[in-house]
Amino acid sequence: MKIRLVNDGVFSPIDDIQTALTAPPAGFYWIDADVDDLTLLQPLFSLHDLAVEDCLSEEEQRPKIEIYESHYFIVVSSIRFDDEEIFMRALNVFLGRHFIITVTKQKINELRSLKPILWEQEVSTPDRFLYLLIDLVVDNYFTVGDRIEAKIEKLEEDILMHTKKSHLNEIIGLRSEILWLKKVLVPQKEVINTLNKRDLRLIDDQLQKYFSDIYENAVKISENFDTFRDLMGNLREAYQSSIANRANEIMRVFTAITTIFMPLTVITGIYGMNFDYIPEIHWKYGYYSIIGVMVLLGISMVLIFRKKDWI
Repeated sequence: MKIRLVNDGVFSPIDDIQTALTAPPAGFYWIDADVDDLTLLQPLFSLHDLAVEDCLSEEEQRPKIEIYESHYFIVVSSIRFDDEEIFMRALNVFLGRHFIITVTKQKINELRSLKPILWEQEVSTPDRFLYLLIDLVVDNYFTVGDRIEAKIEKLEEDILMHTKKSHLNEIIGLRSEILWLKKVLVPQKEVINTLNKRDLRLIDDQLQKYFSDIYENAVKISENFDTFRDLMGNLREAYQSSIANRANEIMRVFTAITTIFMPLTVITGIYGMNFDYIPEIHWKYGYYSIIGVMVLLGISMVLIFRKKDWI
């Protein structure tokens, strides 16, 4: 657990948690904690039992906001795209009058990225800290969306150039992840909309208006993922169509080969019968002439098929 006094974007480490119980003359306290630290923090800051229970739960928490008497409890989902796999991580935030507590089970990139922004904008209030943090979280969805779009385009190009069976697994896997993200985006939009429209005494009225920009971005992201979902459906149709065309192409070649060999089989069948009086059977060049006729017939049929664009 790290305790910092933040004033005008300047961080001052605090060693004693008791110091953070009372409001500082200027600035606010940021407590960056793990879930195990809640045992100590809950009685000190009167954190609600249900909020602490949600933080400790092993189940995946949906984005939400809970309004309590002395603080707000906010859950947003941070997104990561590492090694072609999407990860969602819950970011739990307790917002008080003079403090903000961030609780995570894993490292969250947005918390690291936020520090220079706090310094640059000379942040001194916890509500502005919350605004900048959620803004970073939402902006990161655009970055992940760009990578998903690039992956869809590459997958589409690969399918058109050379279809593989593995492409179907990629399509199904990516579509499942997109649908999973859509389930998170809907409640997350509602959280941001609440921060934008509801009368919240712990958030400054002037600052609250800025949440509308974040909400608009959240709506755009949701629409983008709707588009991605439709594109995945189109990709699956393209895959199935490509597989069908490839099968038809193979069958066309096999049919052409079979057709070419049919008259040759007739000739060899005739000359394989056990009769003494067959034309050219006792002729010195009979064997070579029949082979020549068969080769000429085969080449002629190949040329005819090519001219008609059958093979």
